[in-house]
Amino acid sequence: MALRVAVVGSGSLGIYYGTRLALSGLDVSFLMRHDYLAVKQSNKLVLHQEAHIDYLTPVHVFDSTKNIGPVDLVLIAIKTTANHALRDLISPLIKESTILLTVQNGLGSDTLLSEIFGSDRIVGGLAFIATNRIAPGEVKCFHPGSLTIGDYNHSLRVRTNEIAELFLKAGIKTRTVENLDSARWHKLVWNIPFNGLTIAHGGITTDKVCADPLLKEEVKALMREVQLAASYFGHTISDDFLHQQFDVTPPMGAYKPSSLVDYLSGKEIEIESIWGEPLRRAAKAGAQLPRLENLYKSLKVISSGKTK
Repeated sequence: MALRVAVVGSGSLGIYYGTRLALSGLDVSFLMRHDYLAVKQSNKLVLHQEAHIDYLTPVHVFDSTKNIGPVDLVLIAIKTTANHALRDLISPLIKESTILLTVQNGLGSDTLLSEIFGSDRIVGGLAFIATNRIAPGEVKCFHPGSLTIGDYNHSLRVRTNEIAELFLKAGIKTRTVENLDSARWHKLVWNIPFNGLTIAHGGITTDKVCADPLLKEEVKALMREVQLAASYFGHTISDDFLHQQFDVTPPMGAYKPSSLVDYLSGKEIEIESIWGEPLRRAAKAGAQLPRLENLYKSLKVISSGKTK
């Protein structure tokens, strides 16, 4: 299953998962744009996790998916702000049996991919992980967490369990779920408050958010709003899950969530997929989420003066 894999979006997440899959014996090709020349020259990828360092060399790195060609599995890890380019990026990788696994943030990517390539190809993934890219081709993992995957608009199928087995063999804690939409709302419990508040309060790391009594309460209030919103779609998020999502954060130390990394580097923030789309869907269903609405508006104002 999936003897050839292509990683589209070789940032910290794509590099981490792609390198783990390659080290397990799979043929993995990485699409890189910004770091292509540097990684091509070094011919290696590097993972830092606790006191251990893993090296992947040689590395199959490309600056165009046309040079990769058709594969069995595409791991889509680009930012949702680049989703306008999905058709051109993914099409050269497609053959009849190709599966597309998206680990993009927020809501909406599964639907978009299904509209372009057909729903039968689409598997959604949620990465409960903390990683940062610290140099070209070099990633630090603060918390390995887990990967959750499920079929888009289908009950769980055999091929999705086979994909999960690939990640398990690569040393990645992986589970499958019957309800992908529910899993995505669960992921937003962490992403909405921590990605948002670290930006809204001046570009601070998660440890500072957790240490501030007022911000700590704001995190928990936003988590409860996500919990409420999910209930309007028939998804139950337990109080224990909320507590767990907060409790795993302080041990990460001075961690910068992916949206904060984008903000500090002047890149476009994934505002619509992480905050806008959940807010719109919840409002349409009848849920009132004043804290999320205020955070969304604040981030739009901040982003308008920061992106380049």
